[in-house]
Amino acid sequence: MSDSNHPLTRRRLLQGAAATWLLSVTGVGIAATSQIIAVRIWPASAYTRVTLESSHPLKYRQFMLDNPRRLVVDIENVSLNSVLKNVGQRFNQGDPYIKTARAGQFDKRTVRLVLELKQQVSPKTFALSPVAGFKNRLVLDLYPIEGRYDNAEDPLLALLEDYNKGDLERTLPTEAPLAGKPGRERPLVVMLDPGHGGEDPGAIGKNRTREKDVVLQIARRLKALIDREPNMKAYMTRNEDVFIPLQVRVAKARKQRSDLFVSIHADAFTNRAAKGSSVFALSKKGATSSAARFLAQTQNESDLIGGVSMSGDRYLDHTMLDMVQTLTISDSLKFGGEILRRMGRINHLHKNSVDQAGFAVLKAPDIPSVLVETAFISNPEEERKLRTARFQQQVAQSIFEGIKAYFAQRAR
Repeated sequence: MSDSNHPLTRRRLLQGAAATWLLSVTGVGIAATSQIIAVRIWPASAYTRVTLESSHPLKYRQFMLDNPRRLVVDIENVSLNSVLKNVGQRFNQGDPYIKTARAGQFDKRTVRLVLELKQQVSPKTFALSPVAGFKNRLVLDLYPIEGRYDNAEDPLLALLEDYNKGDLERTLPTEAPLAGKPGRERPLVVMLDPGHGGEDPGAIGKNRTREKDVVLQIARRLKALIDREPNMKAYMTRNEDVFIPLQVRVAKARKQRSDLFVSIHADAFTNRAAKGSSVFALSKKGATSSAARFLAQTQNESDLIGGVSMSGDRYLDHTMLDMVQTLTISDSLKFGGEILRRMGRINHLHKNSVDQAGFAVLKAPDIPSVLVETAFISNPEEERKLRTARFQQQVAQSIFEGIKAYFAQRAR
């Protein structure tokens, strides 16, 4: 489903030291008093995100001050409450960007939020309309200055910067390598994509197990297996609790010239009796089942929940779909079949064949890509299994064996 008509694509992106009053959502009136419901801070090496969740859209301005270096956000029509008073307790001492955080009543109608910084940052501020269980959100993303972006081993920072500039496609390679073909000198590269992260928890089990945490643990285990294999190398779209837009996940796979892309998730459904593992590939013609359609819609909403500053639909929804080749989807189905057969040895299969739907994260051109639903986190018994090191390692091993089998098949 295209995001081009969603109101989130009309968000106002603020960069640098904007000092004029702005509405957090354009065209929406400001209530006499808005309540700050929650403040969440998500520190990560890539960037730190500060989220202010409120009952109504916020009117605010932001600017930078020096000696010491501070980011200041003045929020109008808000009173200091316990949530804001305790903002200093929300940040992590290990945050690479924020040294301290505090809030105070600047005048009768304005609360001032001050973030004292450890280093120079490039702040980007935008608003999110209510979605899922979230109300209005004002998001402050603190990125490092551009000098830190050049990292050949992990180009994530550079890709995020290009994404924020709307220039992501320019720096990407136009052709992917031919997986497993004789004569190549570089290792076989697998991009692992632990779903969700940061503001987006993914599905949450009855016992509060978060999908984003479980799949990151599985991906790390899988990476260790791949990196121990001669002539194979694994990268990860994220290796910490950070939200990465779907488009950037795809771009990182292309930037690293990946041979395969594996997105790792934990399924959920309203009926807690639903159980089993599944593997999905992209479909250009629509979903092959109602369950696949439901899942694709759910996973594609990740950007709306996690929060992106721009939709990127010009690149992802139009160009990417045109570039996806029938051969790549055919290879994805073969690859997914190898994984599915091995997943069936450790867990019940929700469906005995690879399902298909329009997953945005599987739209990398010329890179066979699959989405693995490891188990149903909404099923209490499978949630319990997902929390165990034993099952996580079994899942990682099953995917790893599927990867090796696919590469062996391609090398013939």
